[in-house]
Amino acid sequence: MMGMAWCCPTPTAERVVATVRVLVVEDEPKMARLLRRGLIEEGYAVDVATDGASGYDAAVGRDYDAVVLDVMLPGMSGFEVCRRLRRDQVWVPVLMLTARDAVADRISGLDGGADDYLTKPFHLAELFARLRALTRRGPVARPTKLAAGDLRVDPASRRCWRGDVEITLTTKEYALLEMFLRRPGAVLTREVLLEHCWDFAYESRSNVVEVHIRALREKIDRQFGVASVETVRGVGYRLRADGGSR
Repeated sequence: MMGMAWCCPTPTAERVVATVRVLVVEDEPKMARLLRRGLIEEGYAVDVATDGASGYDAAVGRDYDAVVLDVMLPGMSGFEVCRRLRRDQVWVPVLMLTARDAVADRISGLDGGADDYLTKPFHLAELFARLRALTRRGPVARPTKLAAGDLRVDPASRRCWRGDVEITLTTKEYALLEMFLRRPGAVLTREVLLEHCWDFAYESRSNVVEVHIRALREKIDRQFGVASVETVRGVGYRLRADGGSR
């Protein structure tokens, strides 16, 4: 790939000690060879897939410590490969590579479950550093959709459902619900909700949280005859981990 800098490791660079297995999914032969050679020189064990479907099959069928995944692939895009892996509960760290630098593409990749994003052309030294960071972290379950019982949201599209019924929420109602769904069963104080869902212009003495909690309950609970958002008197609010009882 023109413009990609081939950087020799420095004597102080962190090197791979234990064998770390990486899957490279890249359809451009020259780029695939460069990545494979560079990673092997850094001490990684490397497998290469040249299209989306074979990359997906390899990532599902074998344990990898990381996947380097190109976006523009024949048959199945890197975005779709990553979404399917997360749907199938495969949490291997994914570093996406692309020649597309639009913000919308980066957001699409990250919201689809990617852990990091690198735009071509890039320095190999930066790719190695990002891989080291990802493999240190290891696979961690990071669902791309959040749910409690039959109540769920999709952060990428900012949509909400109770069962099969889609619910229309305002921006603040959605922000509150996402906060609750990221911490089901945990008590969130009024101050925490203010800090994460509003800007600094709001007075802490305002009843804005109570007003929006009331509106949220109307939409996600009362019209369905359930109670999921509970008031913990003197402390704050929590979302029942089961999504509410009738």
